[in-house]
Amino acid sequence: MQGWRSTLDRLVRERGRALVGYAYLLTGDTREAEDLFQDALLRVFSRGRPVDEIDSVEAYVRRTMLTTAVDGFRRRRRWAAVRHLVAVPETAPEPGPDHVTGARLAVRDALATLSPRERACVVLRHYDDLPLADIATTLDLSVGAVKRYLSDAHRRLRDQLGPLDLEPASPESTTVHLRRNR
Repeated sequence: MQGWRSTLDRLVRERGRALVGYAYLLTGDTREAEDLFQDALLRVFSRGRPVDEIDSVEAYVRRTMLTTAVDGFRRRRRWAAVRHLVAVPETAPEPGPDHVTGARLAVRDALATLSPRERACVVLRHYDDLPLADIATTLDLSVGAVKRYLSDAHRRLRDQLGPLDLEPASPESTTVHLRRNR
């Protein structure tokens, strides 16, 4: 019983900030990112599996955050379609300080225009640096669907941010950098 607690403590201490950052890329909101991280921890550690290897636990948490973010969008969209039938109108909360400026704010706003699948593909491709086949496997999609989501996402991001530098950093590198060109 003590094993999972020490693994959880170590994961939160050593990788918590990076995992919340990953969740932020998926949600675009600090509070939602923290909630997504907490939900993922709860789901991973409540399954009763032996969890000793920190790298595999982090991979489980990342995967859980990814699927939860995509599924959560579907639920919110469905609720938005029927909410007017059962609920009183909500007032929009005041925007809180997100401590982002300039280009980061522009990228955050541009990512918010993407669908959850497009956003997940962009995050997996440009943040996790996954090849198309791995993205397809992770999201249970065909490679063609991943290409389409990335193409649509890049078009939307280009519309929001201007021309994007999508060239590899060097000829031998497969890493693609998204930079805002001015």
